[in-house]
Amino acid sequence: MRRHQSPRGTRLLLIAFAPAVAVSLVACAPDAAPRASEPASPSPSMSSPGPTPTGTPGPADGSAEALLPTFTSVMDEVWRGSKSVKGRDYVDALVAAGFAKDAMQVTFDETSVGLPADSIQFSVRIDDECLVGQVGPSVPGPTALVMPGLPAGECLVGETRPIDW
Repeated sequence: MRRHQSPRGTRLLLIAFAPAVAVSLVACAPDAAPRASEPASPSPSMSSPGPTPTGTPGPADGSAEALLPTFTSVMDEVWRGSKSVKGRDYVDALVAAGFAKDAMQVTFDETSVGLPADSIQFSVRIDDECLVGQVGPSVPGPTALVMPGLPAGECLVGETRPIDW
């Protein structure tokens, strides 16, 4: 439901979002053009993650919606290359592409009785939203969505695997 706001409420809303608008406009400035030339998927030179130089924009510098194509490209590349249902493969590839490992969650690769999982999910928290991917033989194909983040700061419901590597 959409609420009608008074002119005063609208002004307060505009003031509250002014910093975000300013940052968005700066990102559109001509000196931000090099971002467009960044690869959408990790190249062989990006296979081993390393620290990015200070001031270099990385994938974590955008909204979840803006980062969805990069997230999807990384997920699709891993799936096409191996049909992997191993969470570590996706986490490692996303880290290599510049996503923050400490913002990720991944489900278990095996069921509670030790059988391979029919599908796995993995996510990256971006502000109040989440990039969520799902792959596996029980889904029609790799799927990636932007979903609202959960109130406790997670993206995935239920027990997830520790990302301790």
